[in-house]
Amino acid sequence: MEKKKIVFIMNPISGTISKAGIPKLIERYLDHNAFDYEIKLTAYAGHATELATEAKEHHVPIVVAVGGDGTVNEVARAIVHSPTALGIIPCGSGNGLARHLLLPLNITKAIQIINACKIHQLDYGIINGHPFFCTCGMGFDAFISHKFAEAGKRGPITYVENVLRGGLSYKPETYEIRDENGTTRLKAFLISCANASQYGNNAYIAPQASMSDGLMDIIVMQPFGVLDAPQISIEMFNKTLDKNSKIKTFKCKQLHIHRDKPGYIHYDGDPVMTGEDINIELKAKGINIIVNPNGDKRLRKPNAVQNAAADLFNQFNDLRHDIHRQSRHIQAINKTILRRLNL
Repeated sequence: MEKKKIVFIMNPISGTISKAGIPKLIERYLDHNAFDYEIKLTAYAGHATELATEAKEHHVPIVVAVGGDGTVNEVARAIVHSPTALGIIPCGSGNGLARHLLLPLNITKAIQIINACKIHQLDYGIINGHPFFCTCGMGFDAFISHKFAEAGKRGPITYVENVLRGGLSYKPETYEIRDENGTTRLKAFLISCANASQYGNNAYIAPQASMSDGLMDIIVMQPFGVLDAPQISIEMFNKTLDKNSKIKTFKCKQLHIHRDKPGYIHYDGDPVMTGEDINIELKAKGINIIVNPNGDKRLRKPNAVQNAAADLFNQFNDLRHDIHRQSRHIQAINKTILRRLNL
């Protein structure tokens, strides 16, 4: 059997861990009876795309992104609609696509997945000309992506710091949304379009999303108060965000969004400034990706305890809102009585 060629494209500075030992692990654990390989290091933004394009043009059957979601995006965008397959050795700060695909974060185990070489044709999306493979969006999550990029430091702590700081001051925007079923105008904290289920770090923005259904999951987070924030955070990590009354979800293939002013969008966490009009579309089965042959898709879904906790939270939230409404009603009655009594 003829050996397959693999090009490993490694970003030496992405993520929060050192990659100095990865070449030795590849040499030790890659199946040399099945594969020949070479490792190429990126030197600047966009370099991974150039290297992956070169590999594709030389008919290399497998290109492996060694890094985080940014490196994965750069490599993947170069090989869409080609026979070349994407492999991933996840070592970024979020690893959203790898986590959705149930790929191991352990380097040795990730190499063993490449040895198994199980390839599926999966979907990807495009937002204003920028391919995305996990999520894209606008509003608060694009604002946070911009702040995260400015921060320099990486990792979940930096992300949480920016979320907490930004969330206190961020103002929801008004959007006009048009899909195959019509047009809606609404105010939203964020709009996320998900090809995969999570942002990264197991924060599930779209627990029901699939990369093989030919549809995007659209998540509209309506404006919410300070008291709602803890519940939303817990549900995101419990894979039950779609149960929250502040979250509206639907599926579509194409989406046009108009907003009142230019602003940031993000694609797989990378922020970019764009205009008032945003076009998003899904490309079904547009990329070949090496998947985990033993991945259990049930791990993407909430378990019975998480579902029960979400139901309890929502019941408590409904009760809290009812009490708040009744309290405001009583206060209004009291004010009316006091006015009539001239007190």
